[in-house]
Amino acid sequence: MADHYDVALPPVAKPADWESWEETYLAPYAMKTRLSRGRLHNEPAHPYRTLYQRDRDRIVHSASFRRLMYKTQVLVTHYGDHHRTRLTHTLEVAQISRTIARCLRLNEDLTEAIALLHDLGHPPFGHAGEEALNECLREHGGFEHNRQGLRLVQILEERYPGFDGLNLSVEVLESLAYHSKDRAAPDVAPLLSTPQPTLEAQVVDAADSLAYDAHDVDDALSVALIAPAHLQEVSVCRQAARVIEERYGQLPAKLWQPTLVRTLIDWQVSDLLASSKRRLDEAGIHTVEEARAYPEPLIGFSDRWCAWRRELESFLQERVYRHYRVMRMATKARRFLRALYEAFTSSPTLLPPKYQRRCESDGVPRAVGDYLAGMTDRYALEEYRRLFEPFGEREGRQST
Repeated sequence: MADHYDVALPPVAKPADWESWEETYLAPYAMKTRLSRGRLHNEPAHPYRTLYQRDRDRIVHSASFRRLMYKTQVLVTHYGDHHRTRLTHTLEVAQISRTIARCLRLNEDLTEAIALLHDLGHPPFGHAGEEALNECLREHGGFEHNRQGLRLVQILEERYPGFDGLNLSVEVLESLAYHSKDRAAPDVAPLLSTPQPTLEAQVVDAADSLAYDAHDVDDALSVALIAPAHLQEVSVCRQAARVIEERYGQLPAKLWQPTLVRTLIDWQVSDLLASSKRRLDEAGIHTVEEARAYPEPLIGFSDRWCAWRRELESFLQERVYRHYRVMRMATKARRFLRALYEAFTSSPTLLPPKYQRRCESDGVPRAVGDYLAGMTDRYALEEYRRLFEPFGEREGRQST
């Protein structure tokens, strides 16, 4: 009896097939693979994955992407296991971005890669962590999560023998550069070649914004930072609640809450698609170059939705982000990171060997910043305990 079977495998779509499909199906202003500026380090083409498909896969397989699982979005992990983390937020943004890109006939693979990358440089403890590191590094170039994302994928990730970083395409890298607050920075400026990023990057920016608005409402309700009655202060939430009641009657809380969040996302995506299509038509955009040369973003919401979103974001700022429970954790997080920064910069020999080597090439402050930015919330807390708690059972376990 034969010890194997000859199985007829289906034909594999090669990059050339995908590129031909892009030319046929994608909109004329979509970023096609053949138009890419390529990678910094030349690599042979993959037998069945295109440039942007490989970018997406490299990001997903990176250590930095896995660490997003335990990094704060808004609420730190002690609140429970059901609210968003940086990882779940990133996946939700990728899903929404793909839907928008498909409807606009943009490049889904590029869009997904940008979405999966967009929060990679965030430190532990959310915006409080970023503020703390920026303060610590103020005299050494500061800290911003978009620039840190560039450092990660260009320098700090160690996965390939031929180069540092992930060697992503220029179009994926530049999405972080265009979103940076410091466009004159030496690591950002070379990536800014046109007034606007690709339409795919603009889609991710809009999807990120609409996702965190809706999902922060969801998480805030789940941990009782706000109550459903508070949402009556927000015009669009009042309208959504009315539509839900007309359609379904009085829903129990466990069903009303996710229905509200889905409604908010659906309305925003629908408005974004209609508004963006109208802008592209009115501007007469027919090429990638025309889209990138346009003086303002072409992917965006209608004026009505912009006003509603400002009201919702103002509500979230006051009711959620400045809630005393959130502020207490933010204050504690800043204190943790400042203490860790001072300890490691004072004694770099406390750093792991990889970051001690980084001290020699990049200087102690930046190497410490890289180490702290890469930590998850829980690892940062563990390091704090190891450095500052008295000797005891925890330290004993570490030394054995």
